[in-house]
Amino acid sequence: MSKIAAAFDHGKAFIAFITCGDPDLDTTGRVVRSAVENGADLIELGIPFSDPTAEGPVIQEANLRALRAGTTTDRIFAFVKELREDVAVPMVFMTYANVIFSYGAEKFISTCAEIGIDGLILPDLPFEEKEEFLPLCRQYGVDLISLIAPTSENRVAMIAREAEGFIYLVSSLGVTGTRSEITTDLAPIIQTIRENAKVPVAIGFGISTPEQAKKMAAISDGAIVGSAIEKILAQHGKESAEYVGEYVNRMKNAINN
Repeated sequence: MSKIAAAFDHGKAFIAFITCGDPDLDTTGRVVRSAVENGADLIELGIPFSDPTAEGPVIQEANLRALRAGTTTDRIFAFVKELREDVAVPMVFMTYANVIFSYGAEKFISTCAEIGIDGLILPDLPFEEKEEFLPLCRQYGVDLISLIAPTSENRVAMIAREAEGFIYLVSSLGVTGTRSEITTDLAPIIQTIRENAKVPVAIGFGISTPEQAKKMAAISDGAIVGSAIEKILAQHGKESAEYVGEYVNRMKNAINN
């Protein structure tokens, strides 16, 4: 069984997205530990990329701050290896196919396995092209996590049947970012996922308040939050860990009460 399953085995999962290196890797380490101490069940680590097509302005700016700070893939690998000395929850990378191609796919994926990364989320990798990476992911025991969007329509069942780790259900169209309201009717999509998938489904994109998190977790297995956490980092910089911890605590309490 995938290690990622552990994030969902004690109630609804809270998944925190954090961009590596924003404003520096030392801060990222403190923020990750604070998030885990306050109830984050899975950590999604963003590898900064110069052209993050799925991201809204908040995470784009976080990527730029991280790149300006000199954050590289090799430095992130060393950072995660150190993080794994005391952080036990499942961790996945969110990055783009080009990052893996340019690094060398086998070298990248084998290093993920070596340092304790449990899965990969690649928002620019179409389901039909996942064979580019899937054999290597399976060889090294790293889950290639599928995304399903409201536009997936007649592909939902097919994607769900082959999903590994967990399914990332995109709540609404467009790029990442906080939204005042999530209006997409996700219930029919989730029903199709439940009928076909063997793995949990968590909802992301646009969730920022405890009320939204509770609503999304009520119809799925968990909530994914990124932009709201990155806003805290943008505001508090190197002092962010305490504020992120308080925020995660409120969100985790909301989805399980």
